[in-house]
Amino acid sequence: MTARLKDVAALAGVSVRTVSNVVSNAAAVAPATRARVMAAVEELGYRPNLAARNLRQGRTGLIGVVVPEIHSPYFGALAGLLIDAAQGRGWTVLLERTGGRADLERRLLDGSEGHQVDGMIISPWSTSPADLASLAGGLPLVVLGELEPDGSIDHVALDNVGAARDAARHLVSRGRRRIAAIGLQSGLGHGTAELRAEGFRQGLREAGLSPVAEVEVADLHRAEGARALRELLALPEPPDAVFCFSDELALGALRVAAEQGVRVPEDLALMGFDDIEDGRFAAPSLTTVAPDREQIAERAVQCLTERVFGPVAALPARRIVVPHRVLARESTGASVTPV
Repeated sequence: MTARLKDVAALAGVSVRTVSNVVSNAAAVAPATRARVMAAVEELGYRPNLAARNLRQGRTGLIGVVVPEIHSPYFGALAGLLIDAAQGRGWTVLLERTGGRADLERRLLDGSEGHQVDGMIISPWSTSPADLASLAGGLPLVVLGELEPDGSIDHVALDNVGAARDAARHLVSRGRRRIAAIGLQSGLGHGTAELRAEGFRQGLREAGLSPVAEVEVADLHRAEGARALRELLALPEPPDAVFCFSDELALGALRVAAEQGVRVPEDLALMGFDDIEDGRFAAPSLTTVAPDREQIAERAVQCLTERVFGPVAALPARRIVVPHRVLARESTGASVTPV
């Protein structure tokens, strides 16, 4: 039998109104009471009837999720997690891919594409921070990634500087001294590569080192990683370690190492960023920086839901930084781990 509000109220020992306030974020509720209600919601499998609430409040029940790429393993996985988190709250998701094009980002933000949504989660590559809020025109918005908004919009991000610094520290800890990077993108405005380069350099400076080389790429995919490693291996003194700004770059580099008889990790330590599934199944398995994608998705959808329905709509914007960790695997000398 489907759980009802009064069932949750009875189990939590509170009134029906209190349960309604908790699940809709309609009013402040004491933390202990909120926790008790949410425990009862989970135990009973209660799902609020967003359709009825949307009808009463003149909403569509749709939110937009806008990412630059779908074919990228990182963004594909993140989009799936965002959809899961949204559906768990009763939302229907409209998924859009922009290719990082400024014109499409702007049209989706200002509504000229014709989509009627109650809010949007967007990972912009080209729209300036100053334009995000003005284009949205009051639409509840959560921004993902490194293009930090001007302080008027909720922002869920990764500490890219700290994450890349940890990557450099890891390579140094493995005894590597001639360390290069693959992944600079001076022509793009979203800032990911710049932040990772900054953190990488910081980590090397701590050890009294400088980069052997930093190779620019057109994108963060395999073919560019392969091209970049060929360039590095042609140096008079090739590096003994390479930090790639994405796992896809690292996988392309791993292929070239095998083609040229360069042993990984004996001759060359390789490290990526993103913790995509392919890296876990590579031979050798790929050391990587793993952002907490599940928390990115959960916090972004939570923020948007609160902006659409809750009393936080008028509160200052929030900046949420999610954790990361280094996963040491075979490509930097860690022991073999089962997949």
